[in-house]
Amino acid sequence: MVWALETGAVDTRGFTFELVAADIQTLNEWALDGRLDVTAISMHTYPFVQDRYALLPHGASLGSGYGPVVVAREPLTMDEARALELVVPGRLTTAFLVARLALGDFRFRELPFDRIIDEVVAGTADAGIVIHEGQLTYADAGLHKVLDLGEWWLLETGLPLPLGVNVARRDVERLSELSAVLLDSIQAGLANRDEALRYALRFGRGIDAELGERFVGMYVNELTCDFGEEGRAAVAELLRRGEAIGAFPEPVRLDFVD
Repeated sequence: MVWALETGAVDTRGFTFELVAADIQTLNEWALDGRLDVTAISMHTYPFVQDRYALLPHGASLGSGYGPVVVAREPLTMDEARALELVVPGRLTTAFLVARLALGDFRFRELPFDRIIDEVVAGTADAGIVIHEGQLTYADAGLHKVLDLGEWWLLETGLPLPLGVNVARRDVERLSELSAVLLDSIQAGLANRDEALRYALRFGRGIDAELGERFVGMYVNELTCDFGEEGRAAVAELLRRGEAIGAFPEPVRLDFVD
């Protein structure tokens, strides 16, 4: 999504961009303080920052029938998983919210997402929730799927699961024009997929090209350029269910940049 901004492949219309690469839980925490003008965050985090940030209509990660996965060293039922302590990639992540919706209250411990598989394999955690490329590699580590949260969500709602979203701080000038530039960058990346993917892999913590292509293919789709009616319905339903279990500090006010 940022390859074109970094390489000058799109007209930035007078905006200057500085790329800040960080993991999603760090970005979630920074958003609580309004640290960045434009940032990716977990959908779960939006209600906590809605006074400061507005949702951008593009750049989201939505999966239809797949998503974060609850994993363990041996096959478990959902009832058995509920009784265990799970390591989670952050209490502000959408993975944590959807796990609460699916499993109810459970004991948990937060851990950086890229350490969760090793923690479960080593036996220092009973089970865990894997996100990002871990969704594709947990079986290679000998772990078993307990529950695919994206699959559960699709069966529950018939909707894709909105995991990550892009937001812009409300005090940034020319928000609509900024949004248009960011959409141009996404579309340029899709039109130059191989080059954009090579650029993105520089930030991939050793992910090879094949795994990177598979992972990008899961979450870069027609909904990336615009949520559309289906995507917006998915956002509204996820946040409605989160409100119903008391996950947010105040009622949610959905607000997209025009």
